Amino acid sequence: MDSRTRIPSQRSSVIAFQDLQAERDILRAMLAHVNRENAGNTLQVSDFSHDLHRIMFDFLSNIDTNKKWLSPSDVIMALNKADLLATCGGEETVQDLLEGKPSQSLKSALASVHGAALRRRLDHVATVIADGLADEDADLERLIDTTTAELTAAGDPTRSTAGPTVLIDLLQSALDEIEAVGEAGRAMSGVPTGFADLDRLLNGLQPGQLIIVGGRPGMGKTTFAMDVLRHASLRHGQAAAMFTRELSKTEVTMRILSAETRVPLHVLRSGGLSEDDWTRLARQMGEIAAAPLFIEKDISTIDELRATARRLMSRLDLRLIVVDYVQLYHEGRWDRYREAAGLSRALKSLAMDLEVPIVVTSQLNRNLESRTDKRPQLWDLRDTGTFEEDADAVIFVHREDYYDKESLRAGEADLIVAKHRNGATDTITVAAQLHLSRFVDMAV
Repeated sequence: MDSRTRIPSQRSSVIAFQDLQAERDILRAMLAHVNRENAGNTLQVSDFSHDLHRIMFDFLSNIDTNKKWLSPSDVIMALNKADLLATCGGEETVQDLLEGKPSQSLKSALASVHGAALRRRLDHVATVIADGLADEDADLERLIDTTTAELTAAGDPTRSTAGPTVLIDLLQSALDEIEAVGEAGRAMSGVPTGFADLDRLLNGLQPGQLIIVGGRPGMGKTTFAMDVLRHASLRHGQAAAMFTRELSKTEVTMRILSAETRVPLHVLRSGGLSEDDWTRLARQMGEIAAAPLFIEKDISTIDELRATARRLMSRLDLRLIVVDYVQLYHEGRWDRYREAAGLSRALKSLAMDLEVPIVVTSQLNRNLESRTDKRPQLWDLRDTGTFEEDADAVIFVHREDYYDKESLRAGEADLIVAKHRNGATDTITVAAQLHLSRFVDMAV
C-alpha cells in the first residue's frame, strides 16, 4: 500500500494526512550533517505523524557529534547510550528505518511533511468548528476567538499557549522584574505615549491593557490616539497598527505628515505648499518612511479586526494597536448595549492574548452637552457599562475653548485620566495644535 495515506479521523467526513515515506526519507537524509541542520531548521517535531519518527527526528536534530556523516550503527549506539533504543523499538527497527537511500530530494520530502502537518492542524480546527456548531448552546463569539487562535497556531505551531502555573513558579520572575525596575530607576516598562506626565502616571501603556480614549466629536481623541501611535512607532521604532473606519488611509497619512513636519493639515490638503513646506517634508520623509506603522481601513467587524491583528502579530513584534473608533464596529446583531459589551470584552481579550496595549477611541453621550460642567465623567461613555468595567485606563480629551472661544485656556487641552486600574488618576494639560493634527507635551 502507498505510504502516502489519508487516515479517517473520528469525524468520518474529515481526513487526517500523513506521508510516511517522506518522513523516512528525511530521517535517512539527516544522517548527513548538512541535512540535519536543514531539516532541524525547517520542521518541528510535531510535523511528524508517526511516534517513532518524532522521537528519531528530535534525537537526530539534537545529537552531539562532530561526524559529518552518521551510519545507522552510529545512531543505534547513541540511542543505546541515551537509554532510548528500547523506546525506538530496538536495534532492528532503527536499522530498517534508517538504512537505504532517500527516495526523493530533501526539499521535496520537507515540503510534503510540512504540508501534511498543516492539513492535520487544519483538520483539528475543522473539528473544533464542527463540534461548536453542533452545540446549540455554544458561545459563537468564543468559538470564533478559539478557532482564529487555532488557525494562527496552525501556521506557527511554536506559538503555543501555556497552561495554569502554580504561584511558586512565578515568584522568581516577579522578583526579577521588581529588581530590574529598581535598577532602571524611573525607566518605563510600557509603551511610551510621548507625554511625560502621562507616562509617569501610567508607567507607559502596559501589555494586555485596554485603554479607552473618550471625547465628544471635535475634541481631538483621534489626534491624541495618533500622537501615541506616532511616538511609539517613529520615536521608538516599535511596530504599531491602526484600525480605522472613520478616516481613509490617505487622511491618516496626511495627519502623520502634518504632525511630523509642522506643515498645516489644510495646506497639505489644498496642495498649496511653499518651498519651505516642501523642504520640511523632504527632511522628515526618511524617518516617516522607515516607521513600522501599519494602517488598516477595510475592516468592518470586530472578528476581522481580531484575525488581522493576530496575523500581524505572527509576522511582527507588534507593540501597540489603536482602534478608531469603536462604535463604528457595531454590527447590528443585538441591541447596542449587548453589542458594546461584546466589543469591549473582545478587545480586552485580544489585548491579553497578544500581550499588547490596545488604545480604543470612543464617542461620549450627548447628555453632557446639556450640563453646565461639561467635563466628561465615566458615565458619559456612550453605550456605557462594559467599556468602563473592562478598561484598564480611561482617558478623556477635553478642551474648554471648544465651548468657550474666549476661554483663558485657549490652545490647551486636558487629558483626564478618569480611571487607572493600577494607580492614581490625574489631569494632564497639553498644548492643542489641531491645525497640525497633534497635541504637544507641556511638562517641564
